[in-house]
Amino acid sequence: MAKAVFLDRDETLNPDPGYIHDPELFNLFPWVASELKKLKDAGFMLIVVSNQSGIGRGLIREASLRAIHEKCDALLTEAAGIKIDSYEFCPHRPDENCDCRKPNPKLITESLRKFSIDPSQSYMIGDRASDFEAGTRAGLKQSFQIPSGSEEAFKKAVAEILESGSR
Repeated sequence: MAKAVFLDRDETLNPDPGYIHDPELFNLFPWVASELKKLKDAGFMLIVVSNQSGIGRGLIREASLRAIHEKCDALLTEAAGIKIDSYEFCPHRPDENCDCRKPNPKLITESLRKFSIDPSQSYMIGDRASDFEAGTRAGLKQSFQIPSGSEEAFKKAVAEILESGSR
């Protein structure tokens, strides 16, 4: 079975000025590519799981979201020769009470099945309690809640995953 690191997107991988709707507004934090490469080199799949209520609010089109993810992959390829394995997102507004919006674990559990991922060898990194809870509820080995945009905390989470994953 595969192993994976599930990643929140906004404020974990990139600064979020609020409802990014244009690829020109998307940039990775400077440390992200090199840290994700370490995870890829260690055999982890990288899967972004993201609440994108801007779609449900009519602020972002799905085509724009795909273009933003293509830019993310282009930046990662340019900086580190890697790409995200899968982008999973919830397009619903919070008031829609769907089953895919984090902290519900559906985005993760569906990925576990789709890619034959072993949850006991997989992790979640995100900046919100809902990210942490989604990873925990999905039965992942460990979830990390890091402060928004924290280089130190992101690098520490990656180091702990690599240390734990090598055991």
